[in-house]
Amino acid sequence: MFEKFCHAKVQTTDPEVVSNLRYGGNGPPILLLHGNPLTHVHWHLVAPRLAEKFTVVVPDLRGYGDSSKPRGKEDHSNYSFRRMAQDHIDVMAHLGFNRFCVAGHDRGGRVAHRMSLDHPKIVQKLATFDILPTHYVLSNTSWRSALNSYHWFFMAQPYDIPEKLIEGREDYYILKKLTKMGIGKGGFSEDTLAEYARCCTPENIHAVCEDYRAGVSVDMEHDTLDHDAGRVVTCPTAVYWGAHSHTEKFFDPNIAWPQYCDNIVKMKKLDCGHYPAEQVPDDVFGELVNFF
Repeated sequence: MFEKFCHAKVQTTDPEVVSNLRYGGNGPPILLLHGNPLTHVHWHLVAPRLAEKFTVVVPDLRGYGDSSKPRGKEDHSNYSFRRMAQDHIDVMAHLGFNRFCVAGHDRGGRVAHRMSLDHPKIVQKLATFDILPTHYVLSNTSWRSALNSYHWFFMAQPYDIPEKLIEGREDYYILKKLTKMGIGKGGFSEDTLAEYARCCTPENIHAVCEDYRAGVSVDMEHDTLDHDAGRVVTCPTAVYWGAHSHTEKFFDPNIAWPQYCDNIVKMKKLDCGHYPAEQVPDDVFGELVNFF
């Protein structure tokens, strides 16, 4: 899927985490971050085309794909968006990039959002796909949106309740989650589904749970502090979401995002569900190549 890309494993400043990634192309650097329960493969229909104009870096988030999956700390801080953002600051610095643009989908979009807040001198532009800021979601969730996004609260239950309930059923869980449960699912090839199933291991499930436990604890604390202090993303920002996704059905991105960014240059609804880079890759490519 990434025939002309180089493969690398980069040690981050966390001694427990080595980031698995691919990179390729020439030109200004772009970092592409995937969501849950995916890997860097999510970008396989977009990244090679972007690499004709940019240097494109596509890593696996910690806990996902073939990146390291440390055990969660008691306070879940090693799976916070702040820590995951730092992983990719480390990766880009290792590759020689001290300033770059970033696009993120789902959990990767939340990492990119936090990265833009914590490292405003490094992130040049931010693009997000089918997310709303974590603080906004947790502050404005209805029972209907919670039912659709059941995994936010199931995965965030104390260790090791969700891990044990999924154990031995990883294939069932991953395939149902990606193709059946919730709004805007599907649109995957057999090859990508097989790759996501390969990477859905007990270690990955624990990491995903820690990701969501961090979301409702340390991440919410970080976001609330920033929100209450009036700290917002200042770099040029583009916000995209699916016309057939939970984001569109239960929320209004046009109301949510301006509360967290003061330099939004584009907001656009795409004709897709929750996975734009695999459901409408031509649209995603066109938007990113023009924005970046």
